[in-house]
Amino acid sequence: MIRAIAPLTAVTLLMAGCAMPPPQGITPYQPTIYMTQVLAAQAKLGARPIESLSPEAARLNPSVADGVHSVQTQLGQPLTPMPVGSYKNISLQGAAGPIGARVYTPANVTANAPVILYFHGGGWVISTIDTYDSSARALANGANAIVISVEYRKAPENRFPAAHDDAIAAYKWTLANAASLGGDPRRIALAGESAGGNMAITTAVAARDQRLPMPVHELLVYPVASTDLTLPSVVENAKAKPLGKATLEWFVKYYTNSPADLQDPRLNVVGTPNLAGLPPTTIVLAQIDPLRSGGELLAQKLTAAGVPTEVRTYAGVTHEFFGTGAVVPTGQEAVGYASGRLRQSFAAVPLAMQPAPMTMMPTRAGTLAR
Repeated sequence: MIRAIAPLTAVTLLMAGCAMPPPQGITPYQPTIYMTQVLAAQAKLGARPIESLSPEAARLNPSVADGVHSVQTQLGQPLTPMPVGSYKNISLQGAAGPIGARVYTPANVTANAPVILYFHGGGWVISTIDTYDSSARALANGANAIVISVEYRKAPENRFPAAHDDAIAAYKWTLANAASLGGDPRRIALAGESAGGNMAITTAVAARDQRLPMPVHELLVYPVASTDLTLPSVVENAKAKPLGKATLEWFVKYYTNSPADLQDPRLNVVGTPNLAGLPPTTIVLAQIDPLRSGGELLAQKLTAAGVPTEVRTYAGVTHEFFGTGAVVPTGQEAVGYASGRLRQSFAAVPLAMQPAPMTMMPTRAGTLAR
């Protein structure tokens, strides 16, 4: 069920069933039976609170994606990933050297296909492109676009702004190399989940400020948009799973260098002085998520800055629901909605009016450890 829809000119949030302020630290909304099954399966696999672990141990912790696979097994579903036309692992130029990436090409792709540069989540500390493989595949098929999923540097080995620097470097590489992958360098969208959603919008801001060709759309799925841990959704969902307040604080601890970083507009996006001139934006939020209020604030600020913005908040689901479509119907619904928005922006840019592509750069072929 969709709990909130915002048109291009306004943000309207209709959170039902909450006439009285919820007790502090208590999640006021209940997940659907499908979401509950995934979270229960993840817990049964031995998932521990991330904030109780070291970064090395947290990277081995069972993920929501693992929970989905467990539910699939219980239901007798095959564990084979959603098919795409093809995919390959490559190496592209990051800010400080080569970084890994995976290119997904849908089966019915046409010549000069649109391209989605996708950044996975994980609080800049955990997760990989494998963890978010289902989202990349679903967007490739749903938007009929080539998806480049980036394996940016992680903290604490590489602290802020390492991942953000890799993100803008990956965008520059994509502008220069999209054609070599069969894509149209004049029709590139940015997308990401959680920390990746943060990097998608901050990459768009950097592209604007550096006078690069602009992306045609940005898809922000429960993005990290604010560093204010007193926002209503943080209080309401302080103990939510898989993401709660203590987990947010853990990510901050390992990615930032000092409290001063929290005021940097690349982390506190809602504090960015100027959000004008960004491309049409889609924001997907989860009701049971501490990041929800930050996403709502971001939608309001983008709309006020004249950016065509639409936001949908999905009821009964938690952080990380977007890639659960194999067993959570709401995940399928959200991907379908996001894909439709991307297709609209790709179709709305006439080739004759688009800027010329940048000079080509060589592509480094490679493989990623799985």
